[in-house]
Amino acid sequence: MRDDRSVTLLAGGVGGAKLAQGLDRATDDLTVVVNTGDDAVIYGLSVSPDLDTVMYTLAGTANPETGWGIAGDTFATLEAMARLGEDTWFRLGDRDLATLVLRTARLRAGAPLSATTAELAAALGVRARLLPMTDDAVATFVDTPAGRLEFQDYFVRRRHEDEVLGIVLGGIEEARPAPGVLDALDADVVVIGPSNPFVSIGPVLAVPGVRERLASSRARRVAVSPIVGGRALKGPAAAMLGAMGHEVSALGVARLYAGLADVYVLDESDRDLAPAVGELGMAALVTRTVMGGPEDRERLARELLAAG
Repeated sequence: MRDDRSVTLLAGGVGGAKLAQGLDRATDDLTVVVNTGDDAVIYGLSVSPDLDTVMYTLAGTANPETGWGIAGDTFATLEAMARLGEDTWFRLGDRDLATLVLRTARLRAGAPLSATTAELAAALGVRARLLPMTDDAVATFVDTPAGRLEFQDYFVRRRHEDEVLGIVLGGIEEARPAPGVLDALDADVVVIGPSNPFVSIGPVLAVPGVRERLASSRARRVAVSPIVGGRALKGPAAAMLGAMGHEVSALGVARLYAGLADVYVLDESDRDLAPAVGELGMAALVTRTVMGGPEDRERLARELLAAG
């Protein structure tokens, strides 16, 4: 039986996309607000990695081995580009490129990212409402000993091996929430997904008005830890926590969300942190947070909704 309450998920990356799929299976009214801080122009095309990861996952076409890209995609175009001398450091499949070509054309014609995203998602049969955090250009930069790096340069080209000294969000002060984003934070349940708190959730919360709206929302607010047993399942979240002076644990992330969540979800391996989470003013829900296939994602989603 599907939950009939309105649910909003703040998400970015593979973990957020997996939970989005679970919530989509568990509820009839889902909105996903997605990070766009890691958007970039690559090979002349407008790339929105987090939006596309969530969109492909909700459409059931995501590559199950990587969590991003399209299952069974081919790379003939990239191989041809390499033969022509292009440095093809950013892997984009042929079907993925079709999405980027259409997005780029719509944006260049003056359509906002939110409208373009809705058009692409509808074409792929996505039921949930998919919203970019903003229609304005925001760029995540990572300060490292090698200098300030564009996010995709840090994350993909350099394999996120550089020490992180700080995160800078270019253009964030001038950005405005995309249409529908602030209203979505007044849903019955708002979930902060198990995404990197600095470069996936952080940019969403930094859009002017979003953090304040979430802090004052009457929604039941649930945050899911992206750290399990002191490590991140994927990506540099744990390394970023330590490098930026935070405790490398699920509790370290919980402290970042104090005042923004009513319930904080810990993995069973972090059960001993539940009392400390309670001291931050959040109820602790302890369960299996590591998601497998669609059924397991739905299982976690239903447990979150029950807590909400």
